Amino acid sequence: MPKQKTYKVELTEKERDHLENMISSGTEKTRKLTRARILLKADEDWMDKDISEALDVGRATVERIRKKYFEKGLEYAINRKPSSRQYERKIDGKTEAHLIALSCGDAPAGYADWTLRLLADRLVKLEQVEIETISHETVRQVLKKSASNHGSRSNG
Repeated sequence: MPKQKTYKVELTEKERDHLENMISSGTEKTRKLTRARILLKADEDWMDKDISEALDVGRATVERIRKKYFEKGLEYAINRKPSSRQYERKIDGKTEAHLIALSCGDAPAGYADWTLRLLADRLVKLEQVEIETISHETVRQVLKKSASNHGSRSNG
């Protein structure tokens, strides 16, 4: 005889309709849709083992979603936890302006175009900018944000 579930899922009619509409529309992220399916199956009194096999997820995932729903409700169970990480800005507006101006200029001798690493190195060496290090990824993000297209070549 199976043991009694510690975290029983009992969806309201409104919650069930919401989950079914979400699944039928298919516009949400796969992880969110899978969590919705887990809750619907759990509401139908499926065993965790059966849900995990039917949806090709781990048993611990089913247990975790069931627990989240029981403790904090539907939205907490199906949505991703928001990040609490704080990102410090690497460069300010003045440095961004110097970077964009630098990238619009001619590439150094021996190079046809600027590379992200060349731009990062040159930016650190500029006397007008007080920055000790900068990664090529930060350079990429700044140029992407400014929608700068610094090449005449077409990729298509």
